[in-house]
Amino acid sequence: MKRRQFIKSIFLFSSILFVKPLRLFASVNSVRLGKKAPDFLLNGFNKNNPNQQKWSLDDFSGEWIILYFYPKHFSSGCTLQAKVFQDNLSKFKKFNSYVVGISADNEEEHESFCTSAKLGYTLLSDTKGEISKSYDSWLDPYSKRNTFMINPKGIVVYSWIGVRPIGHSQEVLEELIKQQRIYA
Repeated sequence: MKRRQFIKSIFLFSSILFVKPLRLFASVNSVRLGKKAPDFLLNGFNKNNPNQQKWSLDDFSGEWIILYFYPKHFSSGCTLQAKVFQDNLSKFKKFNSYVVGISADNEEEHESFCTSAKLGYTLLSDTKGEISKSYDSWLDPYSKRNTFMINPKGIVVYSWIGVRPIGHSQEVLEELIKQQRIYA
């Protein structure tokens, strides 16, 4: 190898390593803002639609989606987060958006949780974490507490990673209003 080629190789390698390290070490399944949201087909529960057992991303096409991942039903953080989303549900509906929760809990647990917490939105079961992984929201055996905003064209326009339940629903609602102005 000639000296000139060697120097170019070293320069190229170091520029890749030091300029964009996040891309090298990011998850293969990372959700990218401005890109199509990973599709899903999951069993779930919604008390307002008890006959529907499976939901996909296409079931919400043409609407805004607030897709939130959470670890476990009936834990204090998850219960708080779910109830605050429920408290703001009419506001989300006013802005033509659906709130959808995903966890590793099964459908029966979702039904019990929805009944207990009086939730009027869809909860989906990702018991093996496959969809959670596609949203880079899985830490075996639970979903991580992350939220993604998906526009009516199925594009991820905003994300919150490592969410704190207190105040999160209001934060999402405020960002939804901003994003709808951008995409109007």
